Amino acid sequence: MSTSEEINALLVTRFGTDPGAIRPEVPLRQLRLDSLALEELRLLIEDRMDVDLEDVVLSSRDTLGQLVAAVRSKAGA
Repeated sequence: MSTSEEINALLVTRFGTDPGAIRPEVPLRQLRLDSLALEELRLLIEDRMDVDLEDVVLSSRDTLGQLVAAVRSKAGA
């Protein structure tokens, strides 16, 4: 499964996000992810994908594409 597929699956299964709303250009706030949900998502990604995102700053203004890119950069580091 690709990075974006893993994150999309987490959004759908853990946060109830509509799969049709998940697109790279969509800001995380449009997916109804507040700061607490973003922290939970960060921990889920770290656990599932075995990456350390502690120094990655996430805000609800970031897009899903930016999140995927950050995870990919950490996974490749």
